Amino acid sequence: MSFARPSRVQLLSGLLLGAGAMHFAAPKPYDKIVPHALPGSPRTWTYVSGVAEIGVGAAIAMPRTRRLGGLLAALLFIAVLPANVQMAADWTRNEKMPLWLRIGSYLRLPLQIPLITSALKVRREA
Repeated sequence: MSFARPSRVQLLSGLLLGAGAMHFAAPKPYDKIVPHALPGSPRTWTYVSGVAEIGVGAAIAMPRTRRLGGLLAALLFIAVLPANVQMAADWTRNEKMPLWLRIGSYLRLPLQIPLITSALKVRREA
């Protein structure tokens, strides 16, 4: 039996829908990476970003809204970069954090680039 390879649209939509759902299923790790400079409760930002990810993932999944969804996904990936930087900084200072996670938190930062370019390709191809 062979399976078809998922498309860029399916991968990106699935990533966003899954990540967005995790903001509600297990919010504590997301609360911890909310940049300290943001006003208000970290949990509010966790939920807001979860709703944004679910909304953008759904927009990409729907042909009628895919073009807009691709643009919004690119903007969302840019918007969450400070949280990823915050996580890397916090994990680096945490001596209890395993070294491989501290290193991985920085290695993960450049992954935003292919996510952004993928989102823009989805927009272009819609």
